Amino acid sequence: MNIRALITCFILGLSQVALAQKPNIIVIMADDLGYSDIGCYGSEIKTPNLDALARNGVKFTQFYNAARCCPSRASLLTGVYPHQAGMGKMVVTSDITNRDAETPNQGWLSRNTVTIAEVLKQAGYQTYMSGKWHVGEQRPDWPMQRGFDKYFGLISGANSYYRLLPRRLMLEDNQPYTIPDNFYMTDAISAKAVEYLDEARNNPFFMYVAYTAPHWPLHAPDEEIAPYKGKYMKGWDHLRQERFQKQQKMGLLPVTQKLSDRDATISAWENAPDKEDWDQKMAAYAAMVTRMDKGIGQIVAKLKANGQLENTLIMFLSDNGACSEELVNRAQRDLGDPAYEISLKTPSGAKGSYDAYGKEWANLGNVPFRQYKSFTHEGGISTPLIVHYPKMVKKAFQTDQVGHIMDIMPTCLELAGATYPKEYNDRSIKPVEGKSLLPIIRGTTRKNHDYIAWEHFDSRAVRKDQWKLVWSRENKKWELYDLLKDRSEMKDLSSTHTGKVKELSQIYQNWSDRVGVNGN
Repeated sequence: MNIRALITCFILGLSQVALAQKPNIIVIMADDLGYSDIGCYGSEIKTPNLDALARNGVKFTQFYNAARCCPSRASLLTGVYPHQAGMGKMVVTSDITNRDAETPNQGWLSRNTVTIAEVLKQAGYQTYMSGKWHVGEQRPDWPMQRGFDKYFGLISGANSYYRLLPRRLMLEDNQPYTIPDNFYMTDAISAKAVEYLDEARNNPFFMYVAYTAPHWPLHAPDEEIAPYKGKYMKGWDHLRQERFQKQQKMGLLPVTQKLSDRDATISAWENAPDKEDWDQKMAAYAAMVTRMDKGIGQIVAKLKANGQLENTLIMFLSDNGACSEELVNRAQRDLGDPAYEISLKTPSGAKGSYDAYGKEWANLGNVPFRQYKSFTHEGGISTPLIVHYPKMVKKAFQTDQVGHIMDIMPTCLELAGATYPKEYNDRSIKPVEGKSLLPIIRGTTRKNHDYIAWEHFDSRAVRKDQWKLVWSRENKKWELYDLLKDRSEMKDLSSTHTGKVKELSQIYQNWSDRVGVNGN
């Protein structure tokens, strides 16, 4: 072998070593998990694995999603606002006739965006996804068409945890997946993620684990529900106080922060009928969260066994606040007869049931905040965020620096040394809107976004510094809050701070025009 060939082999060897030393990245997303629904954010629900990640990582107290499943997932994957990613509203399940006429509310990921997987794949990463997609139902919009090497999971939205419902689509890679006997969705998502880790030995990897838990329907194994039975007979009023007190002891909230009032449409627990049924519902919900946590523990255990944990960034968050939706009509439509009739006689959580836990327990899930999933009050858009990265975070800490779900894309790219492209597949790419979280994770102060804003089905908000202007689609008026003093949004200051309302409403208007809020 001549000198030139030796030098070439040496350089190639060095590049392979450098590539192997790049950090691995895992993003784990829960579905409809409330701000206070895990132990390290105040919950009585057992989540020892997430709590351990928080004890050895960074816990964010003021991190935001995009209010609902589809917008949040689009923003996470692309690093831009949901409307810029084509997902201002919800995914479109019908066939798409004109892919060139893109709009902010089209219902599939814009071709003028790139996903984290697409960029990291070009940077030498293996890319995997296990779980719920929900940002494109047609084949051109599936995960493997948007940068993932391997995919397993639910392309569609909500589904039974035990079987595939009509009009739902599950895939393994690009092929329809047939659900086997003894299937449970959460366990399957965890198992496939663990399997992928064994494949990812020689190159750095990016893995997106998107659980369907604890989204309705309430489904959990009996052995997981049993330890929680009877624990919720305390009722939502007592448990809201308990969670709030835990949060204060943890320093999650300023000492001056107050717990929001119980939703005025919810009765006091002492007046609630069917208390045992309510206990069963919340026990099933808690079991779903615990089962998900066990799966996350399996992922962490595999990283340890493979010697990869030290060099792996793990981020955990939720796609929106706790969910107040009811399934009275939805269940019949999804199940059809006679399965619907069976569901009415089946206890919540059991196979054959099709139930939600209602705003009564969602009001607990979002402690200390107001409102729920799909609203832009704090209860709809606040999420836990846990970041675990032993190579960078040597001492655990909690931060109140403000972040948004669109910040995850630039965080991943900066850590991987990848460049966000101006063009991809011969299409111009919209500039990234997110800002890397790495300065925060390193323990320094990051320059804030000038502002962050939201809109989803006419729920609107804009936050600049500690000030937040929010519009509920129910009340149809602007409310103003000083989140430094009142993050529970209890005292509306719009009538006494008219100048601030004018300033923020103009920022919102400029933003909504820029991202196309009113586009088709």
